[in-house]
Amino acid sequence: MLALRLMRGARPAVQLRRLLVALASAGTGFLLLCALGHAISHPEDPSGAVLRLAWCLTPLAATVHFALAVARTDPGTRPRPGLAAIGLGPARLMAVSATTTALSCTLGSLLALLVFLHLRGDLTGMPFDGAAADFLAADAPLPLPAALTLLGLVPAIASATVGCALRPRDDRPAAAKRAARSYGRFGAYGRTAARETFGSYGRFRAHRSAGGPAAGTAREHTPQARAGEGTPTAPPAEVTHTEDGGREALPTPREAPKGLPWGVAVLAAGLAVEAYANRQGTAPAAPLPGGLAGTPSVLIGWLLTAVGLAVAGPGLTHLCGRLLQSGHPGALRLLAGRVLMSEAARIGRPLGIVCAVTSGIYAMATLYDPTGPEVGPLTTLGLLLVASCTIATLLTAAVEAKHARSDTTAALLRLGAPATMLRSAAALRAGALLALFGPLTLVVAELAALPLTS
Repeated sequence: MLALRLMRGARPAVQLRRLLVALASAGTGFLLLCALGHAISHPEDPSGAVLRLAWCLTPLAATVHFALAVARTDPGTRPRPGLAAIGLGPARLMAVSATTTALSCTLGSLLALLVFLHLRGDLTGMPFDGAAADFLAADAPLPLPAALTLLGLVPAIASATVGCALRPRDDRPAAAKRAARSYGRFGAYGRTAARETFGSYGRFRAHRSAGGPAAGTAREHTPQARAGEGTPTAPPAEVTHTEDGGREALPTPREAPKGLPWGVAVLAAGLAVEAYANRQGTAPAAPLPGGLAGTPSVLIGWLLTAVGLAVAGPGLTHLCGRLLQSGHPGALRLLAGRVLMSEAARIGRPLGIVCAVTSGIYAMATLYDPTGPEVGPLTTLGLLLVASCTIATLLTAAVEAKHARSDTTAALLRLGAPATMLRSAAALRAGALLALFGPLTLVVAELAALPLTS
């Protein structure tokens, strides 16, 4: 009930993103049902049915990835002050977000079932003069348990992925976690950086100042602190004062993504597998979407290439931001580069996935023979679904990044930065990413299509 209320009270932009998730789930569910219909109408070809079902995993992964990106940007399930007091802590909000995703995907699955039954002629008669009867198994009864099982894959996998990705985490450094789990001498909670003598615990309220939560208050009331005679045990952390008098630590600068070497290695391995497949002349061919054919080694190489681009995406984005700041940068290049470096982990992976999908579509368009078999409607639907989900995921990640730096943008405007400068920095970031990922996409696409052109 709470998830329904949050869904109903969301803004129109949030409702639009949820509607897009439902449409993506409907497209994936329809492809799964079509694979079931082909298996029913062709019982003598079980391998073909399994292959069709395996090709549905790509739209399924794209839909789940898009649903996760939408769940991350949902403001209704974001932790806010006061929600924990009424029982809406991080764990409860995570459950609400997973439930909201499941509801959106379930709505899409029901829509896919209605369209599938309508095309089969089970509702109002056979439309389109029975043109879709071959892959919908219109002349055979539909096994309802199998259909519901396939339709339940998208909501179940999407909600489980959202729950795992948005589960509450302890973002403190590893040293702070170990100190919080351990007890110091004489029962003090946590450990200090330097060892203290036995006499320090005998001073007035020194036990609380050493490890308790009121350390700063206790130390201010000791005679040594008032006289300026206290001996610091560790260098103080850099803090900032809040409006209510509290003190909070300044955020530590983010490190560069560490997946660039691994992504480059996986990408090189995928291209090497494809090059090796080019030298195999007797390997069995596996049918690809669009009437193409390739060996299993080519499929493995394409998969490794896509994974490598996705893993290397954050590192390449961070590198692009660093290159923007090289060579005596001005205020514009410095601002654009710093924003790219800070947002590398958020937009880098969706950008790498878009690069992988674009290179795959470009390779298929290069290999397509107009004199061969035509691209069927299901292949077109699958390609449109994967491309739309990846682009929508990238745009959603960009919206999330814009909301994350809203405080920084407001601070720059208060300091007198012109709005045109912020727009120019955004255009410079987009141009730099296009200049880096555009040629990379073309090179990977040419190398991916090379095994099938010779």
